[in-house]
Amino acid sequence: MPTSRRSFLKHSTLASAAAAFPAFVRGQNLNSKLQVACVGVNGMGYSDLHNVGSHAAVKFVGFCDVDANRFDKADKEFPGVKHFSDYREMFSTLGDGFDAVTVGIPDHMHAPVAVAAMQKGKHIYCQKPLAHTVWEARQMRLWAEKKNLVTQMGNQIHSSIEYRMGTRLIKEGAIGKIKEVYSWVGVTGNERTRMFQPPPSAPVPANLNWDLWIGAAPMREYAPAYHPFIWRDWQDFGGGGLGDFGCHIMDPVFTALDLTAPISVHAKNSGINNQIWPTHETINYVFPGTQYTAGKTMKLTWMDGGLKPSHKLAQMPGDIDLPGSGSIFIGEGGTMVLAHVAGPRLYPLDKFTGFKYPKEEGRSHWHTWVDACLAGTKTSDGFHYAGPLAETVQLGNVATRLAIPKIDPVTGRMEEANKVLEWDAANLKFTNAPEADKLLTKTYRQGFEVAAA
Repeated sequence: MPTSRRSFLKHSTLASAAAAFPAFVRGQNLNSKLQVACVGVNGMGYSDLHNVGSHAAVKFVGFCDVDANRFDKADKEFPGVKHFSDYREMFSTLGDGFDAVTVGIPDHMHAPVAVAAMQKGKHIYCQKPLAHTVWEARQMRLWAEKKNLVTQMGNQIHSSIEYRMGTRLIKEGAIGKIKEVYSWVGVTGNERTRMFQPPPSAPVPANLNWDLWIGAAPMREYAPAYHPFIWRDWQDFGGGGLGDFGCHIMDPVFTALDLTAPISVHAKNSGINNQIWPTHETINYVFPGTQYTAGKTMKLTWMDGGLKPSHKLAQMPGDIDLPGSGSIFIGEGGTMVLAHVAGPRLYPLDKFTGFKYPKEEGRSHWHTWVDACLAGTKTSDGFHYAGPLAETVQLGNVATRLAIPKIDPVTGRMEEANKVLEWDAANLKFTNAPEADKLLTKTYRQGFEVAAA
């Protein structure tokens, strides 16, 4: 990228004024459009490029997907963009001819792609859960800081009116300081496959580059159970229910309470092997207290696979059900139920009858990122924030992989076999469980390594 154009995108006052005077800015600088390359162009990859591309200042310069049959929707909406199957080839071919990258592919390849782009100084929009391991999430944040890049995680409800309203109510003290939070999602770790071991192999479809799809993960034979969607159930590729929804549902908890890293994590589950995530699990996190919490520490409990907290905790009327997914904030002066995705509700009803909810507006999560790239400013959901949130999600997955229940041979009762893991975020290690440290990262297949920042 020429120096003048880099300066325009990152530092110029004209770019900062682009939202107010877009025609003037583009008229003064022919290179004022943000040139974006997309890795993953179907599913959430398509959703991201569709929404990013609806910004008037965006020009797509490369589409990359390992499946040649999945370009159709992107091509129909944005014809004429060059195709690639290998992100490394795309980055090399485009050279200085792109400014930013969207990453909408299976979790295990988020960090290899995003870090490779950040090393080249490219801004990043990356789908949740940001990374596949705790170590990757840390490197994503550090690379963004090192290169001074504009980043955004793809948990788009962060910008929606529902979550913005909920976090505002907590910060403004609508239910007082928060004593405890429960978050849950209805999906399970293996609800889509109902498998517990690798499925039978099958011939690789002609349209799919299986080697590139596997990428950083250990090589295994192709099976239709993995592509294009069910990959999320498998530990080598995804993060189960927690990896899928944790960065959505715990996002307003982090935002409202200014949380960063937990000090401990403990898990129990329905049973787990080294292939598939458990059918259901409960993760107990303890965080340092903040100005919005009632104590020196605060407990956050995550549940999935159909598990929910007690209805009584919410102080809701008996004829109202808890939502299928969401959070309960238990405050000193009441409770707030924040569904995924719906507006917040305050309880008990008799206390909050007539409560006037403040006015709040939603934003385009994608346009916020584009505007920040052009202006050289931060987003509220950049990797400085999303990194610690993603680390917390993956810490839960570390804990659940160690939570192997055992059955008492006398009573037949299932007992927990793990312990509370004490977390040292500054040094990226557990202080009381060296056996867990090896699960913070993984071994990469040659050619798909993630560089440390």
